[in-house]
Amino acid sequence: MRLFVGDDWAEAHHDVELMDASGRRLAKARLPEGVAGMARLHAMIGERLGESADESEVMVGIETDRGPWVAALVAAGYTVLAVNPLQAARYRERLSVSGAKSDAADAHMLADMVRTDAHQLRPVAGDSPQAEAVKVVARMHKTLIWERTRHAQRLRHALRDYFPAALAAFDDLDAPEALDLLGRAADPAAAAKLTISQISAALKRAGRRGDLAVKAAPIQASLRTEQLGRPAVVSAAYAASVRSLIAVLTTVNEQVTTLHKEVEAHFGQHPAAEIITSQPGLGAILGARVLAEFGDDPHRYVSAKARKNYAGTSPITRASGKKKVVAARFVHNDRLIDALITQAATAVRVSPGARAYYDKQRARDTDYNTALRQVANRLVGILRSCRAGR
Repeated sequence: MRLFVGDDWAEAHHDVELMDASGRRLAKARLPEGVAGMARLHAMIGERLGESADESEVMVGIETDRGPWVAALVAAGYTVLAVNPLQAARYRERLSVSGAKSDAADAHMLADMVRTDAHQLRPVAGDSPQAEAVKVVARMHKTLIWERTRHAQRLRHALRDYFPAALAAFDDLDAPEALDLLGRAADPAAAAKLTISQISAALKRAGRRGDLAVKAAPIQASLRTEQLGRPAVVSAAYAASVRSLIAVLTTVNEQVTTLHKEVEAHFGQHPAAEIITSQPGLGAILGARVLAEFGDDPHRYVSAKARKNYAGTSPITRASGKKKVVAARFVHNDRLIDALITQAATAVRVSPGARAYYDKQRARDTDYNTALRQVANRLVGILRSCRAGR
């Protein structure tokens, strides 16, 4: 016997519906998030299955693949199918053309979807706790790097509006010496008074080596360059906002460094770390991101093509009659494709084989991004072969 469950989740509750193989609704309820809600769901399922529970399969459709609730469903032995929200939206249109929507109706739609299209859906991967730990720290590390970039851009825009000389003085605004000096002298008048010794001291605190006085001279010259000014009160307001941005950037930099060590530590403990880092272009941090997004469930991808499709590196073909278009996949895991393209760019520089394949693609008049994506696609296939032979 098969029992189909649709679970429309929210932060505080879950709307669930139980359905049999004929599409008949057996039960529905709104359950609270947490232990009490999970206990009630088990009770509902147990009541419907009765004595045949050990010989039955429970299939759950839910629009997420993570969190304590999903982990509890997997631990209970249910087959949990993570439904992409885009798939759910398209399926909803099959059931209703009016545009009506409710949580209970979505639960019904998800139950019906796993009843009729389970073979088209991907079960939640059974990744190991070690891989899950790598995912947690690797994702947060990358998130903070993205946040650092956003705050650095905000800092750049603010400086451009009232202190363009600072942009000429510092190529990298989130560098420690730039944050140090701008934090001490955020307005043009104060920055122009910075001495060579003060700038050299900031460079030393940032860990810069060599003749610091020589490196400090062009920074001082840029900060003292004449520029179009703003009224003093406006400059003071900008300076206050810049000091706030610098405080945030300084903290983010510290946490990126801290999490960098955590990623290396967790990734180094995973049994697949050596295989992954043997690939060209993959070090500890990039390798951790690849492992985090692919997972380590050996049964998740049925073929190299399936892994490439998930990665978003393989192209899609749209063919109709005499018209045929091959295009890149625009729906993909942003974190994974970012890591794989970075790997490919590095591999092209350090691996003769990757370079030869890249040059072959370019010789066919393929543009840079497409050629790099093809290199990434080939590397994904090689990685799968290495993992499969482990």
